[in-house]
Amino acid sequence: MHRITSNAETQIGQQSELSLKDSVLRLNWREHQISRAEISRQLDLSRSTVTEIVKELIPTGLVAEVGNGESSGGRKPILLEFQDDAKVILGIDIGATHVSVAMTNLRGKLLLWKERDFPVREDSEGTHKLIDELCNECLSSLNHGSEMLLSIGVSVPSPVDPIRPEYLSETIIPAWHGKSGLERLREKYGVPVYLDNDANLGALAEHWWGAGKGVNDLIYIKISNGIGAGYILGGKLYRGSKGIAGEMSHMPIDPNGRLCGCGLRGCLATVLSAWALKERVNVLSVLYPQSILAEGDPSIIDIESAALYGDPLAMQVVAEATDYLTSAITSLVNLMNPAMIILGGSLSRLGDLVINPIQERINSTALVKDLSKTKLKQSELEPKGIAIGAATLAIEQAFSDPKILRNNIVPAVMK
Repeated sequence: MHRITSNAETQIGQQSELSLKDSVLRLNWREHQISRAEISRQLDLSRSTVTEIVKELIPTGLVAEVGNGESSGGRKPILLEFQDDAKVILGIDIGATHVSVAMTNLRGKLLLWKERDFPVREDSEGTHKLIDELCNECLSSLNHGSEMLLSIGVSVPSPVDPIRPEYLSETIIPAWHGKSGLERLREKYGVPVYLDNDANLGALAEHWWGAGKGVNDLIYIKISNGIGAGYILGGKLYRGSKGIAGEMSHMPIDPNGRLCGCGLRGCLATVLSAWALKERVNVLSVLYPQSILAEGDPSIIDIESAALYGDPLAMQVVAEATDYLTSAITSLVNLMNPAMIILGGSLSRLGDLVINPIQERINSTALVKDLSKTKLKQSELEPKGIAIGAATLAIEQAFSDPKILRNNIVPAVMK
């Protein structure tokens, strides 16, 4: 007897089949190399089901047979390897004063890096043209160009509301009038585009590939023109209800302090941001006329280099900044109990010069003994970490939303 199925039943059956295929693909990516027998065991599927699924996956180019594995007896199993280079990802870091593009494979390996200084905050149209230029430079290095592109991740120096991801803070980048304008990337390349805050993506990159790899509760702090934090809680990125979690720039430090760009007084950004540190150098330079920073307009890189050299003016500015940063970090430790805090951006390359005094304060001021076990580390991915984090966001989405890989399942080399 033949069973007549409704359209709905047919769709459910198709979804179930696709779901199994997606599960096998994700497992193969996670394990990198795995046998059919091991897939069957881990996913609790019959050998015949796995065999049929693998037959469909191999022609896509995302999975390939690569030889024999180990055997405890009998025929050696044929290993299936996920093909990391079947597609590429673009990770774009839009900073306040620069644009960076990282092209990675599906394993997050950096294939190409492009960066250019640019007045992003003041020139949105010019920024979009530069993004196009850098993306084209990356893709033109490939034999099949944009056909190899799976998706794009973008980092912006602004909170990103999960409900309205296209909206950017007019307070932080007023010349953009609240719009990212990044839909043009989706229209140009015909691939999904994902947007998130720079500190969030710095945290994601460090959790997947960097100093916090395998650490499920960490905070990444980025010091730049502002101060932002990205939270990994329980192994997941925490953004808050409106995507504003981690905006440390506007933590109140001194109610009688200087006016901040946000309209409030005494925010952390007024004493710890890159521009605040440069202004502090100018104020103190009269006290240190022999300092290598006493003349000219030193950049934050100049200040860091001078501190590493032992310049007294730079050392005082860094010591003051470290005090402010320590107060903010110890508050976070007592509030959130992270296993690790990772420093990125400005000051991070000073390493132990900044990390040691903060770690000592954490150890001595923790409310509970266990809090003193919070480790402070320097970012392992600077200065490319944010762009790599943007690419990581796109990779994460590709394996959490099956449609992305499924819709791009045939690699360019087979088209």
